[in-house]
Amino acid sequence: MKKLWPWLCALASGLMLALCFAPVDQGGFAWFALTPLLAALWFSEPWQKHEDWRQLLLGYVTGLAYFLGSLHWLTTVTALGWFALSAYLAVYPALWAVITGVLLRPRQSPYEAKPVWLKSWNNLRVASLSAALWTGLEWVRGELFTGFSWNSLGIALHDNLALIQIVDITGVGGLSFLLVMVNVMIVITAKRLKMEIGRHALRPHYDFSLTVALVAVVFGYGVRQLFAKPEESLPLSVAAVQGNVPVDEKRDLVNEEAILEKHVRLSETALAMKPDLLIWPEAATPRPAFADQKNWDAVRGIAEKHEGDFLFGTVFGDYNAAAMLTERGGKYAIYRKVHLVPFGEYVPLRDSFPLFAMIVGDLVPDDFQFGPGPQLLDMAHKPVKVGPLICFEDTLGDLARRFADLGAQLFVTVTNDGWFLDSAGSRQHFNHAIFRCAETKLPMVRAANTGVTGIIDRFGRPTNILKNEAGSTFFEGVLIGQVNVPVTPKKTFYTRHGEIFSMACLGIAALGCGVEVYRRRKS
Repeated sequence: MKKLWPWLCALASGLMLALCFAPVDQGGFAWFALTPLLAALWFSEPWQKHEDWRQLLLGYVTGLAYFLGSLHWLTTVTALGWFALSAYLAVYPALWAVITGVLLRPRQSPYEAKPVWLKSWNNLRVASLSAALWTGLEWVRGELFTGFSWNSLGIALHDNLALIQIVDITGVGGLSFLLVMVNVMIVITAKRLKMEIGRHALRPHYDFSLTVALVAVVFGYGVRQLFAKPEESLPLSVAAVQGNVPVDEKRDLVNEEAILEKHVRLSETALAMKPDLLIWPEAATPRPAFADQKNWDAVRGIAEKHEGDFLFGTVFGDYNAAAMLTERGGKYAIYRKVHLVPFGEYVPLRDSFPLFAMIVGDLVPDDFQFGPGPQLLDMAHKPVKVGPLICFEDTLGDLARRFADLGAQLFVTVTNDGWFLDSAGSRQHFNHAIFRCAETKLPMVRAANTGVTGIIDRFGRPTNILKNEAGSTFFEGVLIGQVNVPVTPKKTFYTRHGEIFSMACLGIAALGCGVEVYRRRKS
């Protein structure tokens, strides 16, 4: 057990991190999930040689369990891809572990009699640098190789409405920082208490007090935001169609007419409520609406019957696009998707590295083109500027905030989570979207082919979700609701400056680690 317990602790940390996300969705684990790993890094018996490799492997075990568990829904598409992606993502917790375990671990100086664990300033420095390092690595993960920021630690707090308001300053990285700092301080405090109890010298320490105060300040900021004077808003009635078309049916040309008829039928039901905005999900038309007469007749027919505006997902040339029809179909505007999903909408290095194309096979026969950049879609029925987001674009904070910076008043996400069947993937997707609203203080309407169709208010609070009597979101239906759109939304700090907090954390962590290396060499 002396040799085995560190590895069990590393595995336990990874499993608790995975449990923070859907389908289990126990975000409370995030406050202490890393403590077993930290105990293994700092207090287990080291290897006589290559101790840094042991620390790296402990972190990798945690990362592998973390991502294999939380991304299991990817097996509905590709088991190999699920494992390969998880194996890559586990590198980031491994890097955090080896740096935290080797460089940032409190070390006793031979020239000082006072135990290092009893020094509040040093403990606070270690906790802050460890939190900054984790936050910086999460930012790198979200940027490198087109980025995959899915299930960052801060996302685990999606249902804590007061705490998540801080993201309008820091982005999700601020919550990750807070959680990691608390985890590190728990381990430090436990070690300190053990030493002080043995010496009969219990006393307060400002490192723990300041950490608790930081949590309280973040909570207080959120409460103040939630109870602030409401902004002037414009009520907008919306109807979002959810066709619940299985992927295998959607890809079969025989079903084209039935799919189109289903969306038309559901839309005619929705039009009876006279919504200001009717929404179809991503790639709702079986064929490109502007290139196929039958599909165009269907969407134009709906637009002609509708007094309001009509936004739908379709293919436009070589682009995955969202189109807005206004003035009963007399005018239209197109948004071309900016951030494509690798191996889903295009194959990286398809020509220069054909092995990737061979692995993907017929799932991605052709590549979509990248859109030129964020573009707002203006409604005609009511003066609302829409920031359209397609598929996983609502998981990308920096992209969404660029729409907000252009003057968007409302996000509309059109997506198709049907690829992942009835799995936790769609719930995780929706939980990420919550943060786009809290970061920019703009509301969102989501129209999914299947998964989670719903409305999120400007604070990140889900106000209306399409569910059946059994509580399932995987069915055919129409969401009718109202969203309060800010007339003149104020740009948040995050909207104007993006991920500056996470980038600063990366810089501070690099500087702090550099200083630590210098100190040790000098010593």
